[in-house]
Amino acid sequence: MTTQSQQSESSLKSISAFFNQLALLAVCGTLIEAFFYQFAFNELPCPLCQLQRVALILVGLALLLNVKFGASTTHYAMILVASLVGAATSLRQVLLHIAPNDAGYGSPFLGIHFYTWGFIFFVGMIAYCAVMLIIDRNNMSNSARKVAVGAIGTFIIGLFFVLAAANTVSSVMVCKFGPCPDNPTEYAIKF
Repeated sequence: MTTQSQQSESSLKSISAFFNQLALLAVCGTLIEAFFYQFAFNELPCPLCQLQRVALILVGLALLLNVKFGASTTHYAMILVASLVGAATSLRQVLLHIAPNDAGYGSPFLGIHFYTWGFIFFVGMIAYCAVMLIIDRNNMSNSARKVAVGAIGTFIIGLFFVLAAANTVSSVMVCKFGPCPDNPTEYAIKF
């Protein structure tokens, strides 16, 4: 019976690792899409957009910790806090553009603006944490330990680090080292 219990626990850990890698890949995909619109259509991120990207990167960082060191209530708490901040920031931007005849900020993607997608994403991450806390309830780590990540997980982690670094460079190029312009139309630092 112990062997069956160990197999079940191992199966849940691999499910958890898979979903955490998948969620981190979703964060990377969201950042790639934001960069695509920024560079292809010259839609520079506004200050609220920048805050949403920061919240997204914090969600990704907590997911990365789950992937690298195993599921932890602390990591899920980090995701929840970052998602709440991201959702609040996204909702603030949605409410700024809710008036009739307001075209919104930036181009829509599939008919919905990115800040609305951001709100949907962050609320989805809150729901994700609720489900994962149920799945991982018996497999939480109390201390940091390395977990075998594999080639795909290593690629996703590397991609996330590249995107987080690119976002930092992008933020400096738009805002320099001061407050960001309300409606940026050009980079403050040009190469």
